[in-house]
Amino acid sequence: MSAIDLFTPLQLGPNRLANRMVMAPLTRNRSTPEGVPQALNVEYYRQRASAGLILTEATCIAPEAIGYPLTPGIWNSAQVAGWQAVTDAVHGAGGKIFCQLWHVGRISHPDLQPGGQLPVAPSAIRPAGDAFTLAGPKPFVTPRALSIEELPGIVSDYRNAARNALLAGFDGVEVHAANGYLLDEFLRDGSNHRLDAYGGGIDNRARLLLEVLGAVGEVCPPDRVGVRLSPVQPFNDMRDSNPQATFGRVVELLNAFGLAYLHVTEMGIDAPGSAGPRFDPLELRDLWQGVFMTNAGYDKTRANAVLQAGQADLVAFGVPFIANPDLPRRFQLDAPLNPADPATFYGGGAAGYTDYPALA
Repeated sequence: MSAIDLFTPLQLGPNRLANRMVMAPLTRNRSTPEGVPQALNVEYYRQRASAGLILTEATCIAPEAIGYPLTPGIWNSAQVAGWQAVTDAVHGAGGKIFCQLWHVGRISHPDLQPGGQLPVAPSAIRPAGDAFTLAGPKPFVTPRALSIEELPGIVSDYRNAARNALLAGFDGVEVHAANGYLLDEFLRDGSNHRLDAYGGGIDNRARLLLEVLGAVGEVCPPDRVGVRLSPVQPFNDMRDSNPQATFGRVVELLNAFGLAYLHVTEMGIDAPGSAGPRFDPLELRDLWQGVFMTNAGYDKTRANAVLQAGQADLVAFGVPFIANPDLPRRFQLDAPLNPADPATFYGGGAAGYTDYPALA
């Protein structure tokens, strides 16, 4: 057992983290309709700057990447300026912050797409469930399968988004390849039925993610880049015939990039429904050669246990950070936590966003 705990500092590439508590990426639907972070968002992130590292809410890399109303983007100058105010506030409060780069793929709807076009995906397979639009829930549609000629454009969008994130002052970026969104759709054989170089075997299904990381690495040093995976998460109607083999091979391929960290969510391991044969995502730690972050509804006791057992180097917390802007201090003092209000998680204003009290 190691003496490391949540309050042990960590050197993450060029970034010195004051503790090992990461604020997980949390979609809150409070940007402007144009995808620009605003003053309310600045205050929200500033309040939580005592996290060792903040991961932003998922941030769209292009207009075609949007899948939910009032989510932020990072493809134009107005969005960059909005995020610059956020990073300035977090840095002014002593924190570190990465931007999570997002393309939702098929988890969208024509109401949210430029010109009312179809969402895109590796294959034309409609997911079960509803999209969330400004007019309320609407059933997902059958997406359009991306042509092989379109994929370099997707890669370029990630490169541009990473460049803009650095212009906005972020300490790094996280490539979102989890939770049933575009890059995860390519990785898993339940959503990728392609017959070309981007489908079939695991290496082919991982090709787009590897190309994205290569492009992001052209503009952002790899030790400022993380990747998020969700091997057993059935969310967004996802499944794989052999997730242990799929994600074990993906992790082996990712080792070549010298990334800042690998962020693996364990969530879904006990979920109803089937994302494929079960395995423990923490097993991927044995294959990964760098900093390993986990995320699965941890509390202080479980988080310290996984750190001390050497199964992770960082632990991401979601809902506890929503309701407790000063979560690290509360954990240090073993102080009670504010209860979270799920009714205010998505959309709205300050209520349930910036009005949770810190300790006196």
